[in-house]
Amino acid sequence: MSKLNQQQISVPSILKIGEGELNYLGKYLKESSLKNVACFFSAGIEEIYGNQIYECFKKSDINVVHQNTIEEIHIENVIHTAFNIPKTVGALIGIGGGKALDYSKYCAHVLALPFISVPTSTSNDGFCSPLSSLLVEGKRKTVNAKIPYGIVVDINAVKESPESCIYSGIGDLISKITAGWDWKEAVNIGKETFNDFAYLISQNTVIDFLNYQNKNIREPKFIYHLANSLLMNGLSMEIAGSSRPASGSEHLISHALDQITTGCKMHGIQVGIATYVCSYIQNNQFELVKDFLINTGFFNYVSKNPVNKNEFIEAVKQAPTVKEDFYTVLSNPANVDKAINFVNTDPLCQKILV
Repeated sequence: MSKLNQQQISVPSILKIGEGELNYLGKYLKESSLKNVACFFSAGIEEIYGNQIYECFKKSDINVVHQNTIEEIHIENVIHTAFNIPKTVGALIGIGGGKALDYSKYCAHVLALPFISVPTSTSNDGFCSPLSSLLVEGKRKTVNAKIPYGIVVDINAVKESPESCIYSGIGDLISKITAGWDWKEAVNIGKETFNDFAYLISQNTVIDFLNYQNKNIREPKFIYHLANSLLMNGLSMEIAGSSRPASGSEHLISHALDQITTGCKMHGIQVGIATYVCSYIQNNQFELVKDFLINTGFFNYVSKNPVNKNEFIEAVKQAPTVKEDFYTVLSNPANVDKAINFVNTDPLCQKILV
């Protein structure tokens, strides 16, 4: 009998999304026999949630052996920190936003220790992905890490996060629509391999979210669907063995914009705008994406602090050069011209790109 060619993947052992989950973090650690931990907080998060977390740790006899507040993400400092964590530590916990999670996730990767992701905002899919976004030689780079051992999302915390974080999460999630299209096209011309399961997970969760009727971004069920959909897309990257299910032409525009502008917006905000443009170029779920961004208030939010149009257009031009041999809809020069024309003529673009 011939052997099956199977790819080994990791999935979280702890997976909790609900209201009040921070109160049970110690319980979940104890159930997994993780007694001694290192905690990494985003700036200001320990002041808000520290007492709640430490109290639940005390009830479950969890020891905080090392604690750190993260404000920068230079990879040299991450590695230095990793090798100065006490050897008694059995797991690393990131609590807060992107920097703290990326920093502690990579520390855990270096030390081959379990990582517990505890996001207090869901501004992108980084809280559940096998990747970390760090500064390498002064430039933001996405580096391989590993999927979290545990993910604990407290909806009560997320719904109190700034609306910019929620809208950023919305923008990052809808980007999977255009990323999936780019991935399939790259496969069709022999540039990529494909994983049906990863694609199915990513696309189905996004479409379900886009069709969710309640568009109140502070409503707990909306937050639950947003967090769950982002989480499943993080897992789709682990299954695919690449970022392809979650990152395409829209991410290239955002990365290019990061290099051009002095007024960067949150990653998911930039990606959400780029998804709107790229879904039009792809003729891919454009009306669904447009209606969702209108009805959730995304466009209205961005219009209050719009992106520079000239810089965005330059980012569209540079996007095809951001990643070598990364085929997307913008790899065709005619589509770059089509995107620029759309940016210059679409009524909504005139409000969010000034």
